[in-house]
Amino acid sequence: MWYAPVGEKDIFSWYRSNDFDHVAAEVKAVRDSVGLIEISSFANYTITGAGAQNWLDRMLACKIPPEGRMTLAPMLKDDGKVIGDFTLANLGQNGFFIAGSGLAEDYHMRWFESHLPDDVSVTIVPHGAGMTGVSIAGPNARKVLASVAGESVEPDDFKFMAIKEMTIAMAPALVGRVSFTGDLGYEIWCKPEYLNHIFDELMAAGKDYDIRLFGSRALNALRLEKSYGSWASEYRPIYDPFECGLDRFVAADKPVDFIGKTALQSSRQNRKMSLRTFIVDVENADPVSDEPIYHNGEVKGWVSSGGLAHGSGVSVALGYVPAEIADEAAGWEIELIGERRNARLQTTALLDPDNIKIRS
Repeated sequence: MWYAPVGEKDIFSWYRSNDFDHVAAEVKAVRDSVGLIEISSFANYTITGAGAQNWLDRMLACKIPPEGRMTLAPMLKDDGKVIGDFTLANLGQNGFFIAGSGLAEDYHMRWFESHLPDDVSVTIVPHGAGMTGVSIAGPNARKVLASVAGESVEPDDFKFMAIKEMTIAMAPALVGRVSFTGDLGYEIWCKPEYLNHIFDELMAAGKDYDIRLFGSRALNALRLEKSYGSWASEYRPIYDPFECGLDRFVAADKPVDFIGKTALQSSRQNRKMSLRTFIVDVENADPVSDEPIYHNGEVKGWVSSGGLAHGSGVSVALGYVPAEIADEAAGWEIELIGERRNARLQTTALLDPDNIKIRS
């Protein structure tokens, strides 16, 4: 969750606790230079076989990326609600690679296996503890990676949302140019026997750039600046893509009759709730989840997740409100620890709304 100095423990509080300054320093390291986080808790799968691409085209609502590329890939139920939020990568002759929520791995595998074709043309392998990884992010992330990578990672050679099998300090790894922080970043996946070696080499290469480890609380603060939703908070099986903002990754016009496609036609016209970002006027406590959202004095919605966006110095809440008032500029309040606090609608990302950093 966060990297505490020796002898300091995590102290629970509804208010800002003893982790506050340490998380802020982790965030600053990522935004100013480079940070490293372990991502082994994510679930990942390899899909192979002659029917793999056609099967994925039906299982996922996105367009299948070309070889060497990745895309964000929502997965829907028959009723059009979101049951998965993945990164899908096309590895060419080595099949496809999917990364998603570790907490939902068993659930997702039941869904995958229940839809496998009878002709054994598709094989899906959940890697579990057999695939581990780290991610580096920040403006100096490329310099760190370049010093240990077995090939060029310059922008023209390794574009945003590209993925390659390459060596990292002579160890085999799968490297994707993607980051949940909103900054320039890379995910590096490898077998567990190579993880410590890759970690040590990256930390050594990052020493000149003051590389720092960061945890999930810092990652939460970083993704809030980009209004990035997360699985089990913003993305859940009770919301459809139009409600939770994943509709831009849904290829509703692709010819394949993917699961949930028919239901989406009515969802577009009958959206009930909409996910929105709010900046909350706070003192020493921040939204977490399930706090009521008021509009003109009446409870209209709820917070799905939140916290302090340390980089921007403001308290952020992501939450669901009725679609018919979702774009109202004024009249918002969010209740924190029994007190209503003024809130304002944030219509663009706090950080880099044009995505220049992450694509640099």
